[in-house]
Amino acid sequence: MKTIKLQQVSNTTKIGTECPYIEPNIKEDCLLEVDNEIIGFYINDISKYSILAPKYLAIANKEFRSDNVPKQEMSRGPQGNKADKAKRLAEGKNLVTQYSTILGSRAPKPHMRMPYPSITPVHSVDSAKVFIKAMFGACLEGEAILKKLTPHIYKRQVELFKDVKKEWRFCNLFTSSISNYNIAAAYHRDTGNIQGSVNIIFTKRNNAKGGCLNVPDYNVTFEQADNSMLVYPAWKNIHGVTPIVPTAENGYRNTLIYYPLKAFKGL
Repeated sequence: MKTIKLQQVSNTTKIGTECPYIEPNIKEDCLLEVDNEIIGFYINDISKYSILAPKYLAIANKEFRSDNVPKQEMSRGPQGNKADKAKRLAEGKNLVTQYSTILGSRAPKPHMRMPYPSITPVHSVDSAKVFIKAMFGACLEGEAILKKLTPHIYKRQVELFKDVKKEWRFCNLFTSSISNYNIAAAYHRDTGNIQGSVNIIFTKRNNAKGGCLNVPDYNVTFEQADNSMLVYPAWKNIHGVTPIVPTAENGYRNTLIYYPLKAFKGL
């Protein structure tokens, strides 16, 4: 696998700015290097590294898009907020459906009347069990690929999780998972994540373009191809997701993301 050296570039991108449509410039399998250190990698098609991962992702994607899994409708990216969305719908503009589901652990949020850490309520929904099992299986396969391709990152994440209790873990190296259907995100940084950790991002996509991860600090945009896998330290830089553009009826992009929350260290 080739290595791409990511070079810091000057930019004025600010958190909260809408991410524009940008064509991806990283489309092939590669390791990602910053300052002589491998910080992650991109795989265009995980079937080259795992037989089971594509199967788990296909099941998770199918279940997630069904009525079996509770979902929260979202209004992000170019759709704007709920008022913007209602206005655009009234004008007859076709907007893609956006929704999201979180699995695993939720950090305390006193301002939202959630003063204690908890496991997301989706786990108590019987019809969502197949989805949860498929997401768990895909995560385990992802961890195995992480260990094979970047053993030093795997080892570091294991060390970072030594003080995270098993009850708060999703698989071994993460606390939580989120599935985002057609969601384009404004520029942000995952400040709630454990510093030094990485996220795993799997993608399922059909009849759609866009929905790519852009990192302005390095002027890179990752192609989120169907069955692709991106490992990246989401706490490190601001990043955004480009708009999803269906190329045929019912086209979509669904990302299945695993991340480690620092709120669960030492609980």
